[in-house]
Amino acid sequence: MSDRPAETREIHTRLMKCALEVEESRAYWSRFEPGEPPPPVSRVFEEYWFGARSVPRIRVLLTNLRARFDAFPAAARVLHRWSAAGMAPDVRRVICHWHLQLSDPLYRAFSGDYLVARRNERQSVTHDAVVAWMTKVGHEHWTMGTRIQFASKLLSCAYAAGLVGSTRDPRPLGVPRLDDDALAYLMYLLRDVTFEGTPLANPYLASLGLDGALLEDRLRLLPSLGFSRMGALVEFGWRHRNLEAWADSWLPPAPLMASENPR
Repeated sequence: MSDRPAETREIHTRLMKCALEVEESRAYWSRFEPGEPPPPVSRVFEEYWFGARSVPRIRVLLTNLRARFDAFPAAARVLHRWSAAGMAPDVRRVICHWHLQLSDPLYRAFSGDYLVARRNERQSVTHDAVVAWMTKVGHEHWTMGTRIQFASKLLSCAYAAGLVGSTRDPRPLGVPRLDDDALAYLMYLLRDVTFEGTPLANPYLASLGLDGALLEDRLRLLPSLGFSRMGALVEFGWRHRNLEAWADSWLPPAPLMASENPR
């Protein structure tokens, strides 16, 4: 059995209680030491990690953030360092979007397939259309109330990610700004993750409008890749052995933990 991290395949309902949570993710990255035991809820509450949140809400947040980030240990370590070094808001938002895609197959299909098709056809989206899409793709066994709630959560996440331009129907579609550091992060992350698709065709890139010549042009400009194509032959000239080595090339060294400080 492979030890590689993998995208989640099993449908679940965690999204019903926890949306994109960009600022909460930022707090989690900065406070949680990767590799350490999960912090008790009481400590998170007392240290005010998520502001004035109740203990039950903190428990929900921790459950979801662990699934999104701790399941990818190298990424968790990089995000901890990156958060300490300073991360642009646009980068933070798109990384939260990708990790939600990795951990939630319904959001992955919604953002990386359904919204892509609507955007390519220059169409907007409505709440009712998302409910109908959920029924069409095999979730008719859920009650109508559940599908309505799920559609609201999917649209809320897509709006927070910058894929949907309004909270009212009809909702225009677009793509958020994506800088080179964020794109390099994704490419190195996916290099060591088991996922459906290929490095050039997958829901993570497609959700941001990156495919074909546009994607290849962006990859050629990344100094960390050395991407090239000759006819049908595609080559990824990886400059670093993995995600953490990529981060080592430009992030400041990780801060010492308290137990490592010289006396």
